[in-house]
Parts: sequence; C-alpha cells; structure tokens
Amino acid sequence: MMSNLQSQTEHHLDADSVGADNVEGNIEHGSSHNNEGSGTRDKTASLNPLFRMQYEKAQGCYVLLFPEGMIKLNPSAAEILKRVDGSNTENAICAELRQAFPDAPEDLEEDVHAFLVHAEQKKWIRYDE
Repeated sequence: MMSNLQSQTEHHLDADSVGADNVEGNIEHGSSHNNEGSGTRDKTASLNPLFRMQYEKAQGCYVLLFPEGMIKLNPSAAEILKRVDGSNTENAICAELRQAFPDAPEDLEEDVHAFLVHAEQKKWIRYDE
C-alpha cells in the first residue's frame, strides 16, 4: 500500500508541472547516484542550482522554478525540500521531520527516501561526492 506522502507527492508533482514536459532533456545532467540501494541515506543532498524553491502566493504553495517553467509542490514535498540544503543527509532530514511532525506515520523514512529518489531522477536534487 502506497503511503499518503508518496501518493500525494507523485500525483502533485507530476500533475502540476507547468512547462516541464521534458525537464530532464533541458537540464544538464550531472553525476547521478542510484538511490534504490539506500547508499545515499548518509550523503548530503542539495538542490540543483538550475532550480529555485520559493513560496508563491498566487499558487498558494511552494514551487520549484526553472528556466522552462515551474513545478507546484504539495506540503509534504515542500517540507522535505526545505531541508535539502547542502548540509543535511537523508537521515538528518528524517530526524528533523520527525521532530517537527511527531504524529507522522511510521513509514516516514521510506516516504522521504522514495521522494528523494524521485527528486534525484527528475534532477531537482543532487548528491555531493
């Protein structure tokens, strides 16, 4: 069963991309890690410099801006990406989220990991060497 965070994130991120038909083709590809083996959980992630995250009053949500458009983020995705600052590891992000949201579901870590895998595949984030 897919968790609430993951289902909201996948739907919201894919359905609300504006001008993002081929983001991967328009963004220079850097080195990429395969997160499926959870080897990046203790590596530091940062937002790809081609994207800027900000709150848009007109949209009523956080968005990722890039040269060809924007991606509307649901609240869960925004809370995760706020913590992708170049100094937090995935484990640290999960710990911060647990502290900020003590009623979060037990599978929070799996949801965060799934979102970060998705974000890396979309080139929104990258892992420092």
